[in-house]
Amino acid sequence: MTDLNPAAVDHPADALQTAIDRTGSIACVGLDPRPALLPPGLIRAALERHGDTAEAVAAAFLTFNIALIDAIAGQCAAVKPQLACYEAYGTPGWIALERTIAHARAKGIPVIADGKRNDIGSTAEHYAQAAFGGAPGLGGATMPGLGADWLTVNGYLGSDGVTPFLKESGNGVFVLVKTSNPGSGELQDQSLGEGSVSEAMARLVRTWGAGNLGTCGLSAVGAVVGATWPDQARRLRELMPETIFLVPGYGAQGGGAADALAGRRADGRGVVVNSSRGIIAAWQGAKTEDWPGAARAALEAMNRDLAGVR
Repeated sequence: MTDLNPAAVDHPADALQTAIDRTGSIACVGLDPRPALLPPGLIRAALERHGDTAEAVAAAFLTFNIALIDAIAGQCAAVKPQLACYEAYGTPGWIALERTIAHARAKGIPVIADGKRNDIGSTAEHYAQAAFGGAPGLGGATMPGLGADWLTVNGYLGSDGVTPFLKESGNGVFVLVKTSNPGSGELQDQSLGEGSVSEAMARLVRTWGAGNLGTCGLSAVGAVVGATWPDQARRLRELMPETIFLVPGYGAQGGGAADALAGRRADGRGVVVNSSRGIIAAWQGAKTEDWPGAARAALEAMNRDLAGVR
């Protein structure tokens, strides 16, 4: 295993692979808090301090996340905050998101901002600046943004809706290709005569990433490929050999370990498997308010499950 801190590695694929090599894990922990997933004691403390306000929710989210990150550091490849969970609470939620990302990066954990952004031109550039930094100030300074390493994006608008997200050399994107939700096939499985819509998107992803490979041989343009569609994942791997697959759908959505790893490369690389509720809500199943301990135990079980696939 390498001792390098992923934050010190310039290329996003190399940084992610460094984290995998260092931890021995391909797990990504989804930091998707919501009030129903917070322990009662944490809720009471936030209400006593802030009342029933957005500030109370955001403060509880931040306390929850920091303890989770401290518990799982060194045991996962990445974390993936779902931006909508925080944006729903306005400015307090956004501040909690910023601080969550900063804490994860301080612990050496790569951060995938899950926002599924989608636009063209200067608007896409602004979305990229929000996630990665670089927005211009009034006197020549540049703003820091969220400080994420990766951002999920929707490629439906084509290349001019994706390339603006790739202007910062140290950052990467995961493009939606074959998503885990049941309705994904309504569009993604439609035939175009030479394969499906998802296969056409896969070819674009490979093209967009072809000139942006890290030393690990993987691209800064990744693909979201759900664990719920293992047959499609194997086909998509043929079309995207240098692409990292971000794999949702493991666990709570029904995808097993073998399904989640169906798209991995022959060398075992190229897949990061996400679990959100299965880890951050593990305290509920364990009937304990020790949410950090329950999360770490659930992550360790996930790591064993994935490592057992041959």
